[in-house]
Amino acid sequence: MKILFVSSRSCTVLLDPEGEYLARRKRRLFLNGEPLWKEERSVTSLFGLEPESEYTLECRMGEEETETLTFRTDKEICTMNVRDFGAKGDGETEDTAMLQAAILSCPAGGRVLIPEGNYVTGPLFLKSHLTLELAKGATLSLLTDRKRFPILPGKTPARTEQGNLLLGLWEGTAEDGFASALTGIDLEDVRIIGEGVVDGRADQGDWWVNPKERRGAWRGYLLHLMRCSRVTVQGLTFRNSPSWNLHPAFSDTLDFLNIHIQAPYHSPNTDGFDPESCRDVRLLGTEISVGDDCIAIKSGKIQLGSTYKTPCRNLEIAWCAMLDGHGGVTVGSEMAGGVRDVRVHHCYMRGNDRGLRVKTRRDRGKDGVIDRIFFEHVTMDGVRVPLVVNSMYFCDADGHSPRVQSREKLPVDETTPTVGTICFEQVTAMKCQTCAGYVLGLPEKPVEHLILKDCRIDFAAEAELFQPAMADGVDLCAGRGLIVKFVRKLTLENVAMTGVRGERLDLEAVEELEEG
Repeated sequence: MKILFVSSRSCTVLLDPEGEYLARRKRRLFLNGEPLWKEERSVTSLFGLEPESEYTLECRMGEEETETLTFRTDKEICTMNVRDFGAKGDGETEDTAMLQAAILSCPAGGRVLIPEGNYVTGPLFLKSHLTLELAKGATLSLLTDRKRFPILPGKTPARTEQGNLLLGLWEGTAEDGFASALTGIDLEDVRIIGEGVVDGRADQGDWWVNPKERRGAWRGYLLHLMRCSRVTVQGLTFRNSPSWNLHPAFSDTLDFLNIHIQAPYHSPNTDGFDPESCRDVRLLGTEISVGDDCIAIKSGKIQLGSTYKTPCRNLEIAWCAMLDGHGGVTVGSEMAGGVRDVRVHHCYMRGNDRGLRVKTRRDRGKDGVIDRIFFEHVTMDGVRVPLVVNSMYFCDADGHSPRVQSREKLPVDETTPTVGTICFEQVTAMKCQTCAGYVLGLPEKPVEHLILKDCRIDFAAEAELFQPAMADGVDLCAGRGLIVKFVRKLTLENVAMTGVRGERLDLEAVEELEEG
C-alpha cells in the first residue's frame, strides 16, 4: 500500500499497484481497528477524519495476508459551515451568495464545509490556501439560466510578456466563456474534497441545444482552473456539465483522485478531463463515462501554442476506468504547444469508439510536438478501434480542405506539427470490431517511431463497419489488422491478433519495420 494524498479530513491510498481500476483481489479495510468496507478498487479514499490525528489503515486479503500503514492528517485552522452563512440547501432557494461568502470569509488553512443538502448555485470562485469539502449527500446544483452566469473574457490587455491575460478558453482559443461551477484563477494550495456531487444540470437547460452556437459566450465547465498550482480534487462526482467537465489550464502540480465524471453518451462535447498546457498532473483511480473523449490532453491551437509555447507535460493517468465515450485517452487535437512525457498505465476501457488516440493536423505549428507518449498495461473490452494516431484530423472549419487532407508531401514550414515516439505496451483489447489500429502520419513529417510491444488484439465474431480515424479518404472497415501509413520506424514485438479478416499488416510509406 502507498499513501497518495492526505488532507486534514481525508486520505487517498493505492491498494494494488498491479491492478487496474479494479484491484486483482478484494480487500477488507480497517481503520484504527474498526471495520470499514470491502474494497474492490485499486485506489480508495477515506473521509470523515479528524485533523492532526494519527490513523492506522489495515488491509486484509485473507486470514494470513495483511498490510498496514500509518498516516497523520494535516492541521486545520477552522471550519466554516455554509449553513451558518444562511445557505438553505433545500433544492429551491438559490444559495450562491451564501456559499461565496463562506469561501471568501475562510482564512488560510481553513475549511469550508458544505453539509448534506441540495444547494442551487451559480458559479463559485475559489481562493488560495483553502479546503472546500462537499460532504456525502451534498449536491451543488448549477443554475440553468445562462443569463445568470458571469462571463470570463478571453483576453484582457495586461502588462505581460504576451500583452494580455487569459481567462476564458474555448477549444484551444482565447474566447469569452461562461464561468464554471467551480472556478479558480491564479490560486495555490487548494483542496476540493468530499463524497458529494457537482451537477451542471445541462440536461435541464439549453446548454446542449445547438452546442456549437455561441450565445453570449461559450459554454462553461464544472471545474476550470487557470494558472493554478498545487490543487487536489478528491472523491467528488461531476455530472451533466454544460461542456467539458474538468478543465485545468496553464496550471501545475495537480492531483485528481478517486473522482467520478458522468454525462449521457450522446451529450455534446462533454469531455471528462481536459488538461491544457499543464504540467505535473496525476489522474488516479477515476471512473469516466461521458459523451465525448473521456480524457483529452491539450495545449491550444496555433495562436495559443505559438504565443505561450506551453506544452502539456509530465502527466500520469493510472488505475482509471474509461467507460463509453468516443475516445478513452486522447492526445490532441488542440496540441499546438506540444504534449510530451505522458504515461497512461493500469487502466480499463469499455465500449469506447477509439481507445488510445492521438489527434493532430497540419497548421498546428512547429511547437506542436507530441513525443514520449507511453500507454502501458491497458485492457479494453468492446472498443471499436484500440489504437489510433491521426495526423489529418478533420476538425475546424477548414478540416476537410485539400491542404489539411492531402496525401501529397507538402513543404515543411512553421505550421507543420511533429509526432515523435508513441509506445503501446502490454495493451490487451478484446471484442474489437474495426481494425487493430490505424496510424496516419503526414507525408512530409511521418510519425517518427511507433512501438507495439506485448500486445494482444482479439476481434468480435461479428464486427460492424466503422471509420477507424476521422480523416477524409479513410474507408469504413471491419476486422482489419494494423493499418499504418507514413511512419519512419515501426517496431512490433510480440504482437498477437486473432480474428483478423485479411492481412495482418497493411503498410504504406513505412520507412523501417522492426518486427519480432
